[in-house]
Amino acid sequence: MVTMRNLLATIRHQRLTWGVPNRLFAIFIAVVALWGITALPVNATEAPNVLVQRLADKVLDLVKTDPAVANGDPGRLEMIVDEHIMAHVNFKRMTAAAVGRAWRTASPVQQAELQAQFKQLLIRTYAGAVKQMKERRMEVKPLRVLPDDWRVIVRSEVVGVGQPIQLDYRMEKTDAGWLIYDINVLGLWLVETYRTQFAAVAGSDSDVKALLDALKALNRANTPKS
Repeated sequence: MVTMRNLLATIRHQRLTWGVPNRLFAIFIAVVALWGITALPVNATEAPNVLVQRLADKVLDLVKTDPAVANGDPGRLEMIVDEHIMAHVNFKRMTAAAVGRAWRTASPVQQAELQAQFKQLLIRTYAGAVKQMKERRMEVKPLRVLPDDWRVIVRSEVVGVGQPIQLDYRMEKTDAGWLIYDINVLGLWLVETYRTQFAAVAGSDSDVKALLDALKALNRANTPKS
């Protein structure tokens, strides 16, 4: 079984591997957009690509108007996420898919804790990328959605400095509108990337406690020193 130390090393290696500012920016804007950071109202008739563009524009506007966010303050970012309704993401599904088999053996309390810890991990891992956002924008590609379509991939590019960066969203249609449940940065789907790491920690016996302990340790390690 992979230990918490191994997972921490893996996450740190990932941050170094993806350490090019443009890549970090793309990951950050995707992660923040997942939570509908400005508490936009749900519009069940809004096309998924229009929704993604609207979220991205609001995120960029927030970076320009909130100094703490512009400086990549993880505490401020978490506060914003916690203060607003996660109206545009099926985060329970996203966490369940990332956790994999261990999710099915977790109690409801553990599932809620896994969601909270995973959210913290995403924000704290990529918070520093926000400093790269001011000179960039996201361009969402046109998308034809048929009436019977209930799952789509919204494709976009991050442009402004350097080469364009591929950034895609998997979305599903629900009674509440279109919800995001996975993101792809430069060919790497976030859920699949974390599923491999989490499965190694949980082991063949799907040890939920071991995974929670590892996530808590990672988040403590990523907590900014006062």
